[in-house]
Amino acid sequence: MARVDQLASERSKAQFDVDEMKIVWAGSRHAFEISDRISRLVASDPAFRKDNRAMLGRKELFKNTLRKAAHAWKRIIELRLTDEEASRLRFYVDEPAFTDLHWGMFIPAIKGQGTDEQQQKWLPLAYKMQIIGCYAQTELGHGSNIQGLETTATFDPQTDEFIIHSPTLTSCKWWPGGLGKVSTHAVVYARLITDGKDYGVNGFIVQLRSLDDHSPLPGITVGDIGMKFGNGAYNSMDNGVLQFDHVRIPRDQMLMRVSQVTREGKFVQSNVPRQLVYGTMVYVRQTIVSDASCALSRAVCIATRYSAVRRQFGSNNDGVETQVIDYKTQQNRLFPLLASAYAFRFVGEWLKWLYMDVTQRLQANDFSTLPEAHACTAGLKSLTTSATADAIEECRKLCGGHGYLCSSGLPELFAVYVPACTYEGDNVVLLLQVARFLMKTVSQLGSGKKPVGTTAYMGRVEHLMQSRCDAQRAEDWLKPSVILEAFEARSARMSVACAQNLAKFANQEEGMPNSALIKVYTRCFAELSANLTEASVAHCQLIVVSKFIEKLQQDIPGKGVKEQLEILCNIYALSLLHKHQGDFLSTGSITSKQASFANDQLRSLYSQVRPNAVALVDAFNYTDHYLGSVLGRYDGNVYPKLYEEAWKDPLNDSVVPDGYHEYIRPLLKQQLRNARL
Repeated sequence: MARVDQLASERSKAQFDVDEMKIVWAGSRHAFEISDRISRLVASDPAFRKDNRAMLGRKELFKNTLRKAAHAWKRIIELRLTDEEASRLRFYVDEPAFTDLHWGMFIPAIKGQGTDEQQQKWLPLAYKMQIIGCYAQTELGHGSNIQGLETTATFDPQTDEFIIHSPTLTSCKWWPGGLGKVSTHAVVYARLITDGKDYGVNGFIVQLRSLDDHSPLPGITVGDIGMKFGNGAYNSMDNGVLQFDHVRIPRDQMLMRVSQVTREGKFVQSNVPRQLVYGTMVYVRQTIVSDASCALSRAVCIATRYSAVRRQFGSNNDGVETQVIDYKTQQNRLFPLLASAYAFRFVGEWLKWLYMDVTQRLQANDFSTLPEAHACTAGLKSLTTSATADAIEECRKLCGGHGYLCSSGLPELFAVYVPACTYEGDNVVLLLQVARFLMKTVSQLGSGKKPVGTTAYMGRVEHLMQSRCDAQRAEDWLKPSVILEAFEARSARMSVACAQNLAKFANQEEGMPNSALIKVYTRCFAELSANLTEASVAHCQLIVVSKFIEKLQQDIPGKGVKEQLEILCNIYALSLLHKHQGDFLSTGSITSKQASFANDQLRSLYSQVRPNAVALVDAFNYTDHYLGSVLGRYDGNVYPKLYEEAWKDPLNDSVVPDGYHEYIRPLLKQQLRNARL
């Protein structure tokens, strides 16, 4: 069978309605239709070509990115695209650019932290891109520890201005995307000082560059921080360094929705609750989780299609070798990643609902679910981005040697994605924030205060500490109730064990004053931090499993669609159980026999998903342009295209390489003495 027909043969095996699965993946028929139309629009436009990106020098790459961003904006205006359509277009252009921070951070920051008047002044300019903004928070010396930021904003009552200043080298803003060469404005986070008192970190809108000739304004030193990991990849983004030398801005450019400084220099809290700021954080993190499902699904699509095309060993009498996807070792590594892509997609959908719910509650001055929502989004950001970064690399290895080629699309996808493990909160730091919330939840269980939302299961902690898993045979692991109880018991027991260990430390210091006890608790928390992060991971994995199960309780149309999602849900849960078997066994959540049953069932599930694997990645509905991978081509025509791509490399512009006469010939002729070394 010709290679080009291989994937057509695979698609004929599908046991479900692929078109309906595409709608499930997109979230709705409306969302699918928009994504499908916009992705094809981008793919058909030569201006958005990206196959040569890894071969471009930094300056050429950056200028090419500017051209694409300008062309994208031109098309958005010409076609009168809605905000949703414009967002999809930027997504499918698939190139990190200053626009990501303008739309994703600068505008949401003003919407979340600016007064009505400030929004009326700045947002129309930003929406029309008459100004271009970035989000300048991280500094050379401080990232995760926001309270340690050193940039100052000192109020001068004589001129009614704030003086923005970088007092140390480490106070330079460092990393903000779009800052290096493009942004005209920034939301700058600095320590608010008035009347000699430091009121902590606040946001300020600061103009950085002239709107006439783009030169930096007086007192501002700004530039790019240099090359980053990978060819092409994130080097299309101008991550910047920014230093202020007593730069003056009007008082009304302090973002004043939550707190204000009066004309006289008095710091006052507004009647808007400070907790409203967390709404923006929830929004940004739910976007990151959705992005994780996109990046992971893209890598899995490439690896799955190539695994079906690639044949190696095991030839029968007819001389046809075995498809790599038929090897159990390949399935054991690949299919849990396929299941994870769907799992992250559905938990991302739920986070969108959570954001809307939190926003409505905040507007009604209901802050009851905010701590849980904050912990939940922090944990899921950490879990999904770490898992996705690891999974992209695993997909590269699943593609063998060819996965290492830039033309596979996987090296660049990895290089572009891995920063997500650090930006918007270092993943380990975020897990420790989740752990603090879990410890507080456990400590309040005896007070009669009921846990809410994703921690509601903690309200049954007495039962979960004593319960025994009901799995008596392999098939029992297909029951959602059995899976949920095992994951709930594991999470509850790990959290309670951490709380008990913290209590032991605290009990040793009885009689101390409260201030000293807080220091002891902090030291104990740090000592147990490794255990605490593991408890946080267990809690977050439970959330993802439970949301996948909740998705399956909805009315899902289409022949065989729900059945395939049930298989994927079970693969996701049981592969986690297998990977973290030590946790489940050490906490007594399951027995070794039940763990063996789970592994038996997992192998059976791999066999069930095998004939549907290619169709399940087709449901992502990615164009070849967006995938950017010779190995993941829809038609499976891999080998001729790999050969064709090889000859496009600049090294092949000439048969005899540059440098032959200077270095290779003298070496071959034993004339190195005459070589120009």
